[in-house]
Amino acid sequence: MTKPTALLIFALLLSARAFALDGFEKVKCGSDVPRALIGNRLSNERVVVIEGRHKDLGLKDLGGTEISDSLFLASWFICGTEYELLLASPHSVVRDVLPFPPHSIKSPEFIGDCEQDGRKLPDGFIGVMDNPLGMRPNSNRRLKPISAWRIDEIAVKFVPTSVDGLQCSTAGFITVDGGW
Repeated sequence: MTKPTALLIFALLLSARAFALDGFEKVKCGSDVPRALIGNRLSNERVVVIEGRHKDLGLKDLGGTEISDSLFLASWFICGTEYELLLASPHSVVRDVLPFPPHSIKSPEFIGDCEQDGRKLPDGFIGVMDNPLGMRPNSNRRLKPISAWRIDEIAVKFVPTSVDGLQCSTAGFITVDGGW
């Protein structure tokens, strides 16, 4: 084999490996999943391809939402746990990862705005709402969360937040048990 042919084969193998990188290659069940993800660039491949490549992780895309022009919140089920990932644009780099608590109709996940003692807070929030009556989402209704994290758009981090005096919009409810 000539030297140029060998270099071409090496370059093709290297580029094929780089193409297969999707951000989840360092994740192992039983390890520190957030640490394995932070700093990685998530691929824009079809979700079914990424999920198929990582069957050992039980990987499942749960959707996402745009937080701002440069920030996206993605939900993934990994190794039996739901994780929220903050992705910075333009390259979909994982900046922070939050292992997310279980949620249901009576304690749904919420993404949206909150008030502290009646004063609207400037940032977006994510958390688990206390919804014992199983009320449906309503943009005019606010409930007290069980747990909440402020989405710091400057530091691109989830910031744990006290729920004392906090009331959050029910418009952005998400459930895993057949909710709305």
